[in-house]
Amino acid sequence: MAPHAEEAPVFRTSPSKTKAQIEATTDTTATAVPDPITQLQPTVTRFRHDDVLPHRESSTPLVTGVALFSSADMFKSPGAKSKPKASKSFYNSHLSREAKARKSSSLKGAMKYLTPGTISLCGGLPSSEYFPFEELSFDIPTAPEFNSRQTTTIKSRKHDVTEGKSSIDLNIALNYGQSMGPPQLLRYLTEHTEIGNTSALDIALRMLCERGDAVIFEEYSFSSAIETALPIGLVPVGIKMDSKGLCAKDLEHVLGNWDSGACFGTTKYGGAKRPKVMYTIPTGQNPTGATQDEQRRKDILAVCDKYDVFVIEDEPYYFLQMEEYSSKARQHNDGTNGSTKKSTTEELSAFIDSLVPSYLALSTSGNVLRLDSFSKIIAPGSRTGWVTGPADLLERFVRASEYSAQNPSGFSMVALYKLLEEEWGHKGFLQWLQTLRHEYSARRDGIVSACEEYLPKDIVQFDAPIAGMFQWLRVDGSKHPVWKERSSGLQTEADKRALLIELEGEIFEHAAKRNNVVVARGSWFLAEKDASAVENTVTNGQTNGEEHNGENAKEVDIDTTIYFRMTFAAAPHDKIAEAVRRFAETLNEEFREA
Repeated sequence: MAPHAEEAPVFRTSPSKTKAQIEATTDTTATAVPDPITQLQPTVTRFRHDDVLPHRESSTPLVTGVALFSSADMFKSPGAKSKPKASKSFYNSHLSREAKARKSSSLKGAMKYLTPGTISLCGGLPSSEYFPFEELSFDIPTAPEFNSRQTTTIKSRKHDVTEGKSSIDLNIALNYGQSMGPPQLLRYLTEHTEIGNTSALDIALRMLCERGDAVIFEEYSFSSAIETALPIGLVPVGIKMDSKGLCAKDLEHVLGNWDSGACFGTTKYGGAKRPKVMYTIPTGQNPTGATQDEQRRKDILAVCDKYDVFVIEDEPYYFLQMEEYSSKARQHNDGTNGSTKKSTTEELSAFIDSLVPSYLALSTSGNVLRLDSFSKIIAPGSRTGWVTGPADLLERFVRASEYSAQNPSGFSMVALYKLLEEEWGHKGFLQWLQTLRHEYSARRDGIVSACEEYLPKDIVQFDAPIAGMFQWLRVDGSKHPVWKERSSGLQTEADKRALLIELEGEIFEHAAKRNNVVVARGSWFLAEKDASAVENTVTNGQTNGEEHNGENAKEVDIDTTIYFRMTFAAAPHDKIAEAVRRFAETLNEEFREA
């Protein structure tokens, strides 16, 4: 779904009818500020969830129907449209030939002529009378308690719209639709973006890159993102990380020296041109759990602006930013919710204010595309997300979607609309996000507490994550007895890295087969995977049968850290602690065995 897609030629918000003049300052907040160019716009109060209803009442009414054309511009407040925009030349220089060649769907484009009273014999839409679903019903937790003992049943039938019961029904949701999604849910997400996924990444990379292009990733990144880039001929470039995520200084170093030496683009990356696209997970990064603070994001944006790099900001964990870590004090193992009080407008505003501003909010050059998803905050099975970015770019995004997924799943659309719009509303959704913060904070506290209690401190280091679902472990491979025995006979960097990968595999197998605990190997997430290092083992200086000359080889010092990722999202609290204990037992056994 694309809340900031192209302007709709038929249904538009009337600025003259809108009372509030606001400007979005982050993806979740809006603040009154002077016009950035004329400095003549009046200032008003910030846009809150309480302002949604008055804004709707002063705007063009929502029109319902099957496959209706819509745009986020229909639902934005006037202030949200004043975000700085990149020039046409910027997009022309970044779009791939495939993206530039895409034309709008003739049949979907014709839907913009569907106004109330129009009879359409145009689109090949099947009759909903023959859909074998008369009613869908769901039991959902009630805001603000959100527990399984207090639920509400929501239902959707085929003709709820014509009967005046809802703005969406199975007749609309289960039929063909527009690529940007139904206007009912698009309106909600546009408002949520002002207040407040892999398919999208595949489309974005195809739009912005040609085969053979280099793309910037964190040194360790979401494995599916890397595996999305490789088959379409892209070359991942891993940028070093620290406890705050991607390092701006290393990004500057790589981009600034790209064409100056053999260690960069001229040979290492197959002669690829300097990257013009960067993919990053800035909040609760997968797999490391690192979160870039506001200054780090500004520093990275400055480097990207300098070298004309477009940023793909993947934010599935954005609303899972956590409370401060406190060892054991906040754990509750009974599975009940510890945050059931009703939140005031001020408390909800404080929650929103506590979130680190996104790249999209901080950018002043229009060079950011943000990907959001319901997968981590509602359910992965919804297979639904939304994309926010420059209108010119999202127009191309919509064109690409028209020939792939075509439109989001109807079952998901009706369920999400009923849940978010008709039952929870914006306030209830924010309360739900607050509840998730509380629950995941408790889970995070549990795994960090267990790590403090069980993991051998002389072997393992870790930081308490402040967002996301992952705990990243740094294991000192130089203390493993096999490393001590064999590393001195290895002279090349490739051989030493291969030995570390071998040790990582042994630890993983030991944990899974002997101690019944499975964690993720860090090498699975490497942006720059060296096939010889990952897949082959080393024996006394020999790799693939080739013997290295120890006399002529130069000793190479490398980072001997072995990484593992643990998640605290799914397992019960007591199981998390037990899993950590078992992995700690594995490390103790591995590092004392000869």
